[in-house]
Amino acid sequence: MLLSCYHFAMAQLIVRNVEDEVRDRLRALARRHGRSMEEEVREILRAAVARRHAPAARFGSQASARFRGCGLKADIAEPRGTHVEPPSLGR
Repeated sequence: MLLSCYHFAMAQLIVRNVEDEVRDRLRALARRHGRSMEEEVREILRAAVARRHAPAARFGSQASARFRGCGLKADIAEPRGTHVEPPSLGR
């Protein structure tokens, strides 16, 4: 039986001079998400890098993402190539 072991080097990053308020907010955010503060920072960094390389989200996608935690179950359709008439408002 042949066993192989792969070792993946993980980078370490030290951030100095973080304000107490930022540290406290990170700690509270991590607690709210049920993870360590270190893992919370990793998630924040992953999300920031992913946003930089992802194409800009269209309005419907942005709205869906913003309200997903509020009970929105379905995506909002992207109104591509459609003309929308503004309401007359009784005039």
